[in-house]
Amino acid sequence: MKGEGIVVARNNTLEGQVCMVTGATSGIGQATARALAQQGATVVAVGRSKEKADATVAALRQESSNGSIDYLLADLSAQAQVRRLAERFQARYPRLDMLINNAGGFFVKREESVDGIEMNWALHVLCPFLLTSLLQEILVTSAPSRVVNVSSDMHKFAKLNMDDLEMAQGYSGQKAYGQSKLALVLITYELARRLAGTGVVANAVHPGFVATGIGMGGGFLYRVAAPLIKLVAQSPEEGARTSVYVAAAPEVADVTGQYFAKEEPVRSAPVTYDEALAERLWAVCAQMTGLTPERKPGNNVENAQ
Repeated sequence: MKGEGIVVARNNTLEGQVCMVTGATSGIGQATARALAQQGATVVAVGRSKEKADATVAALRQESSNGSIDYLLADLSAQAQVRRLAERFQARYPRLDMLINNAGGFFVKREESVDGIEMNWALHVLCPFLLTSLLQEILVTSAPSRVVNVSSDMHKFAKLNMDDLEMAQGYSGQKAYGQSKLALVLITYELARRLAGTGVVANAVHPGFVATGIGMGGGFLYRVAAPLIKLVAQSPEEGARTSVYVAAAPEVADVTGQYFAKEEPVRSAPVTYDEALAERLWAVCAQMTGLTPERKPGNNVENAQ
């Protein structure tokens, strides 16, 4: 059975816990949702396509023998849809134990979201920032709970240009992707500091080099390289292992503000430990999403509106 090697809890000990997984209709997100469903969790899969979401839910229910699998639709690059997603989730579910911000893409050419924001920045940074902020109150009331942000080791080769976060000048798909994943690690660490004492932990993960569809439609070279990539890359199930571990393993229930790879906490890029930079970036993200920027640790739930 797909995903049966991912086990972090025995005897369906995730039963009664509610998990939201974004980007759950394919690749690592689908493998993550499958593994959590197989261990008894209520899983809410988030995707853009109703057809893919219907197929994903049907397959996961069959593979896991778990009927508590649902989906919500949203284009997560669009802030209005992220807001509606948070509203629909909270209208339907009374708690949230695990939020796994997994949705992502790779954009060879510079593209903008419906909000006029560069797509890497909109999808990999502002989406998890906004969605987590809007769901923060339910995460706190459901505590102990966990936030898992899926980053990438490509962040270690990136630089954060605070004067051109959307790469309006000299766009490179690889640089834009790496910069967005670097920003996501910074935001994750800042989130962990701001949630200290609430019972909510926040960590970032590196899934490894995984054979997924990200970027495969982005250009000729990607399509040519696809067969070789599939030969050397991990499967989505292997790539999901660290996300599932950080989201559900009992031994890391209290671990926060860390970067995980291969189910172990490891050091991220040195710049990610710059707290002043993280606070500055947080304020920029708050401004770009229309949230209140002056949120302080221990005094943030009421301001996440």
